[in-house]
Amino acid sequence: MPLRDWLQLSLTEGIGPILTRRLIDAAGGAQAAGAADVTLLNNVEGIGVAKSRKIASALRAAGAEVDRELDRAAAQKVTILCPDDETFPPLLRSIPDPPTVLYMRGSIEPRDLNAVAIVGSRRCSMYGREQAERFGALLAGAGFTVVSGGARGVDSSAHRGAMAPEQGRTIAVIGSGLDVIYPPENASLFAQIAERGAVLSEFAFGTPPNKENFPRRNRVVSGISRGVLVVEADERSGALITARQAADDHNRPVFAMPGRVDNPLSTGPHQLIRDGAVLTARLEDILDALGPVPQHATEPMLFDPNVEPAPPMRPVPLPAFENVSERQKTLLERLGPDPMNVDTLVELTDLPPHVVLQEMTFLTLKGHIRRIDGQSWSRRA
Repeated sequence: MPLRDWLQLSLTEGIGPILTRRLIDAAGGAQAAGAADVTLLNNVEGIGVAKSRKIASALRAAGAEVDRELDRAAAQKVTILCPDDETFPPLLRSIPDPPTVLYMRGSIEPRDLNAVAIVGSRRCSMYGREQAERFGALLAGAGFTVVSGGARGVDSSAHRGAMAPEQGRTIAVIGSGLDVIYPPENASLFAQIAERGAVLSEFAFGTPPNKENFPRRNRVVSGISRGVLVVEADERSGALITARQAADDHNRPVFAMPGRVDNPLSTGPHQLIRDGAVLTARLEDILDALGPVPQHATEPMLFDPNVEPAPPMRPVPLPAFENVSERQKTLLERLGPDPMNVDTLVELTDLPPHVVLQEMTFLTLKGHIRRIDGQSWSRRA
């Protein structure tokens, strides 16, 4: 059972995600890595002679803990994912140091492939809360899953905003074990998120929210997302760590929301904008920069973390209707050169509002239509 092998490695003290990957590569697989002896460990970069005996002992101890951890997961209705699972987030597999396992309360769906992270300060202003909630709702309404870290302030507001649309989804990545609620006042919020998405952690049950856990948490927030929006952050905020990881390590676009020049919480976003982040004031700023995204998890991924993001696709001459689904074709046939809003399209097509919003987002990204304002579009000439 591959999960047991990955879980053993995850529970082994002294090796993190990077050393785990090196060990798996050296051993030829997760099962062989779990049975690694001192000789093999000696040859793994970053372990060597000094650590090999200690890690060999830790591997045996972790092997004895696997059944107990699986029993805890079953008792708490938690699913543990490993990279061999089909539902393991595909974008997360592509980062240099993906988590060895993911503990999940809730579910991952194919549409979560199109996710955008919203991050910012725990001690944000009212403006920061409002904008995090606003963009959470806008992105969720446009068919994106909103990812954040479940913390106070911007994170919590983004999660709540994402659940405002009827079909909105959100994912919280936390820096403790799933049985350790932090912050404690977010217990009910996490329960709601699990119903409308997932609460994820790479940390074993019982792990407290130690300070060193949060940079690791932040890389998962970035790695699972197609882009990262920073709302408010001072110069030392963890949100800036997430943004730097997104840009430097994961080749994801970074978006930053400008704020008052006399507000210290504007310092981080303004630095990011100066360094090349996309100044973001509207949903369209994010959509234009993301470019084309897959509509379904089974489609070839149009996003490669190892290359520059693709430019927006050029408009396809109409009425060719190339590379569109039947629902999108129906919407295109109803649109003309004059703006039409979502309510009119719902009436003309009998499609639910959330489906219309999602399909219109995809048609905008494909270049077939142009957005006039938040919920109005026209067909390109």
